[in-house]
Amino acid sequence: MKRVAIQGIGGCNHYIAAKNYFSNEEIETIDCDTFKELAVKVERDPALLGIMAIENTIAGSLLQNYQLIRSCDLKIIGEYKLRISHSLVVMPGIGIHQIREINSHPMAFMQCADFLETLPNVKMVERDDTAGSAKWIKDNNLTDHAAICPSVAAELYGMEILADGIETNKRNFTRFLILENKSVAKKVEDANKSSLVFTLPHETGSLSKVLTILSFYGMNLSMIQSLPIVGHEWEYQFYINVLFDDYKRYKQAIDAIVPLTKEFKILGEYEEGGTKCLNIE
Repeated sequence: MKRVAIQGIGGCNHYIAAKNYFSNEEIETIDCDTFKELAVKVERDPALLGIMAIENTIAGSLLQNYQLIRSCDLKIIGEYKLRISHSLVVMPGIGIHQIREINSHPMAFMQCADFLETLPNVKMVERDDTAGSAKWIKDNNLTDHAAICPSVAAELYGMEILADGIETNKRNFTRFLILENKSVAKKVEDANKSSLVFTLPHETGSLSKVLTILSFYGMNLSMIQSLPIVGHEWEYQFYINVLFDDYKRYKQAIDAIVPLTKEFKILGEYEEGGTKCLNIE
């Protein structure tokens, strides 16, 4: 049985992504309170995999997670794209007019803003986790509380769904990375995507040179993000994702850009994940 570290508890989106990605296998999820705890656990235990959110189509990239992957020397071996959907859940038998307080993660509140405007007299209280909010309400038998969470969490914790699909934007997806300890990571067959990180000399045109080479070799640049280097004013780390059809050409492109960079590192070579759960209304 595979053991997979997730950020959150059973029923959260990390849990759903892990179950879906490994749908043909039996897995045990290991709950982590923070992304750092997740990364450190995978770093210390070669038998443990991890799944970590890295980008959302509304909120953007979680650059701090790229830093965790880099600092813990983990390897990206896959990715999964999950449509994010929210439900309003309560204790069994509770009606919507009995709700005095709704608990959820602040991101969920933001993503359900239009629906929440229909409940002007209900207090919104932020908590660390969507699924955790549902479990907390059930554990404490709070009959005047509701949670915004995935419907899977309602099923796990015996809650009742009052409203499903309450997110404002139906095209809300999160991309998750599958992580493995570097000491046991093997080459991924059919890899067509790569995540890279590097720094550049503080010189005119240094980034342009790298991008020109990638273009010359036919690399499709699907993401580029910069992050300031603490203690080095006006210097940045660059995180990029490239898609390729020809692995040999990709390796030639890497060999060509490495001399132009500093602290170059391949975070992972893996197969691009398809978008699942495409029931968009």
